[in-house]
Amino acid sequence: MTGSVPEAAAVVEDCARCGKPPSLCVCQDIQPIANKVALLILRHPQEQDKALGTARLTALHLAKVAIKTGLSWPSLSKALGRQADPRKWATLYLGSADPAALAPGREVVALDAKGKVLPSQDAALADIEGIIVLDGTWSQAKTLWWRNAWLLKSRRVVLGPKLPSLYGKLRREPRREALSTLESVGLLLSRLEKRPEIETALIQTFRKLLERYRTDAQNANRSRSTKKAGDAAA
Repeated sequence: MTGSVPEAAAVVEDCARCGKPPSLCVCQDIQPIANKVALLILRHPQEQDKALGTARLTALHLAKVAIKTGLSWPSLSKALGRQADPRKWATLYLGSADPAALAPGREVVALDAKGKVLPSQDAALADIEGIIVLDGTWSQAKTLWWRNAWLLKSRRVVLGPKLPSLYGKLRREPRREALSTLESVGLLLSRLEKRPEIETALIQTFRKLLERYRTDAQNANRSRSTKKAGDAAA
């Protein structure tokens, strides 16, 4: 008797737009926001958190955005693919800074090259043409910071969020101030442009992603439990 060969399981492709598996895709309703302050996301090549990473989702939310993957670029202009003056841009990099101690109550804090709070915060945060966000783990962001010396020509900003990341226990952050890329950009852009709707839109997408992730995890646990029960009864 010749046994039948089972058909190969259909390959489920990730979403071409956001890069997430279908069960985690939340990008269908995202419409780009006409942001005034441009965004450049520098993504570490080893940041491969396909499930909970948010860089591509962040980029989908904004009209003036570029996302580049790599370790180093000769200049801001090379990273962007167009002419740009880094002195008119700001880099979001927390490092060892403690925003709560440096400037209590401020959600966005501008620092000098030595990590000291600049005396005139309003002036330091005025007329910023774009922000640079380093996407990756704590150590990966540090690598990007030190391998791109031109970042020191930009203004440095750190965030002092009022609430911790919505990741909660799903992804352990090394510091309370550490947020996802989606949360960080939402907070920073909304404060710089004085448009709270930017943060609202990005946070809404992040909540949807986390809800999908938790549902997936619950379904996987149920499947494992059912399989164990079936194996025990066999």
